[in-house]
Amino acid sequence: MSLDDIDFGERYRRHMAAAGGREKPPEVWDARARDMTPALDESAYVRAFVRRMDLFGCETLLDVGCGSGAIALAVAPCMKRVYGLDYSRGMLDRFMENAAAQGATQAQPILRAWEDDWSDVPECDIVVASRSTAVMDMEAALRKLDAKARRRVYLTNLAGGRFVDAEVVALLGRTQPPLPDYIYIVNLLHRMGRQPRLDYIESVGRLAGSADFETFARKVAFSLGRLDAAEHARLAEWYAADPQRARRGGSLFRWAFIAWETGRA
Repeated sequence: MSLDDIDFGERYRRHMAAAGGREKPPEVWDARARDMTPALDESAYVRAFVRRMDLFGCETLLDVGCGSGAIALAVAPCMKRVYGLDYSRGMLDRFMENAAAQGATQAQPILRAWEDDWSDVPECDIVVASRSTAVMDMEAALRKLDAKARRRVYLTNLAGGRFVDAEVVALLGRTQPPLPDYIYIVNLLHRMGRQPRLDYIESVGRLAGSADFETFARKVAFSLGRLDAAEHARLAEWYAADPQRARRGGSLFRWAFIAWETGRA
């Protein structure tokens, strides 16, 4: 058996299903958009992402799962047009508010989900997907990203299989299996005839930046599901024992940074 005999797309889909992966309704992200505050190292993560990008010869960029538009707007001064694609109207509203605040008149929103028809989504020199690739069908997602990029694709994906610090998961007694890791992407791109480059970005995780315990608890519930009274009490004890650790969200989080050339420009 060789690598070519392995259907990594199907294995990913089975792994995601077994791990309980699911798309959150857009209304969940709409609500989160209204309450968003900058993460502790948001700017550090954005700088690390942008530093790894090659913008030479590029005038247009598509940011898939753009959220508030951190990556698209960071490079907007170098672009004639930046598109922010997201399935949350609330996030797109925040993206356009941020664009207006920095005078990025070249920013344009696109309301679309990963599984939607992308036939009218414009091709761009660069396509990025920053921390937005926890999808149910990775093979289909990668083909969409690749098809819309004339020159290059840049994405970050989960490294380690968990969005929440393992200590917090264990504290709550959860047995949630890890999600598919980034290595599926590398193998799928190999099957697509691409030559991906791999790097890593360390940052704080999803639980970071909470101003108080209730905010922290809401972030935990957002990722792991509703907390019962006993779990809430254990989490409060953990938070009170070291508030600085809690504000960091636990241990540092690692993102796999994956880039490839499409060679169509």
